[in-house]
Amino acid sequence: MPKKRFSPEQIIAKLRAAEVELAKGQKIGPICRELAISEQTYYRWRREYGGLRVDQAKRLKQLERENTRLKKVVADQALDISILKEVSEGNF
Repeated sequence: MPKKRFSPEQIIAKLRAAEVELAKGQKIGPICRELAISEQTYYRWRREYGGLRVDQAKRLKQLERENTRLKKVVADQALDISILKEVSEGNF
């Protein structure tokens, strides 16, 4: 059987799917067969890519906070612009 190369995104997706099945109570062997990987590959991927979830979650939260802040800035600027337009037209 030829070796398959998976991208990091695919590996993380397979690890997440395996975690879901593990939470349901299945054993590693059948899960790995469903994912078409060996148990050794699963454990190696979990060791290498398992820690990324925490970093990615932290990064996601940071980006969400920044996005919220930027939306507020844009809303404030849009309000200021509309007020200045009304003042410049003389419609008090």
